[in-house]
Amino acid sequence: MADNKINFTKAALDALPLPEAGNRATYHDIKTNGLQLRVTSSGAKTFSLFRRVKNGSPERVTLGRYPDMTIEQARTEATRLNGLLVQGINPNTDARALKTETTLQELFDYFLQHRRTKRGAFLSEKTKRSYRYDFGLYLSKWSKRKLSQFKDTDFGKLHTEIGKEHPTTANRVIAMASSLFSFANEKKLFKGANPAHGIQKFPENPRDRFLQADELPAFFSALAEEENDTLRDYFLISLLTGARRSNVQEMQWSQINFDRAEWRIPTTKNGEPQTVTLTAEALEILRSRKTHNAGPWVFPGTGATGHIVEPKKAWKRVLERAGIDNLRIHDLRRTLGSWQAKTGASLAIVGKSLNHKSPSTTAIYARLDLDPVRESVDRATGAMLAAGGVKPAGDVLRIDAKSKKKSG
Repeated sequence: MADNKINFTKAALDALPLPEAGNRATYHDIKTNGLQLRVTSSGAKTFSLFRRVKNGSPERVTLGRYPDMTIEQARTEATRLNGLLVQGINPNTDARALKTETTLQELFDYFLQHRRTKRGAFLSEKTKRSYRYDFGLYLSKWSKRKLSQFKDTDFGKLHTEIGKEHPTTANRVIAMASSLFSFANEKKLFKGANPAHGIQKFPENPRDRFLQADELPAFFSALAEEENDTLRDYFLISLLTGARRSNVQEMQWSQINFDRAEWRIPTTKNGEPQTVTLTAEALEILRSRKTHNAGPWVFPGTGATGHIVEPKKAWKRVLERAGIDNLRIHDLRRTLGSWQAKTGASLAIVGKSLNHKSPSTTAIYARLDLDPVRESVDRATGAMLAAGGVKPAGDVLRIDAKSKKKSG
């Protein structure tokens, strides 16, 4: 048996000779107590754990087939089972052995419930929704797989597959998977190398797309032709406030103060509230919606949330009518900031308007009130609307199909 004690490495296992027909050879890992590799004459190589339980009887637990199960995974699982044997739990007969091995779904559910940010806060509901969406779309196919059964090649292939069309999404999904396994290590739910760590990210080019002056007439015309007034107004408010997409979707009437022309967002992406100044055009849109909307949401929807969620079809219709390519809903936020800069606003004012936060500008933001922000937003939106042919400079106009026909 001494000759069959070896250090399990890929090179060593790949080079093992096959036994004679009808025979089977057993090799013992010198690094992990009880870990064996059984080799048949047909070339099948299977990891197992061989130990004697408390009453002295021998027990063998089959772990997995090499190379589908890696050496590292076999050692991790053997170490886990050795721990169970010490507790008097027989992995072959005791259901507790199976229950102690965490699945990816169990880890994900526990992660959403107990994960904290660097500041010590639990994950926001918005972040949880984003994680659930990505998990359901890309990782749920592995929901029942035990953590010790994952290989780095699993996530490497997944990253490549997603990245063929969506490189940014691919990077985000792998980052989430890596966070899951790091959390599992931290909580002692998993022992071993993080299989989603160290995957080279796809390059992400920062977007600088926004509506140019020559695109605005067609854009406003396409919006005026949109029959769904809820989605049309959603796009307009997104443009005129520069607020993040999710915040506009979740806008509630209780957050709007018509007298002060302000919208108070309780929580934003950076974890802090934001007061958004509302231009005369934005107020006119909201007042019109208020007269026909008795519910809590400014932009109600038919789904479980009660508000609109992903108006991709309507956005596609608008862009096709306008003949505009490569413009995302989030680019409306960048459009306001860009037009503020075009009309003379300082970077501090733009940052305050859009609720950007960085260490170098936080102190400046804190000293700003809404008056210069309001002036800048008014000036920028006025310039956009004038460039789009929607209104003469200085006028206030309701932007909808009716007013468009009058002005056209």
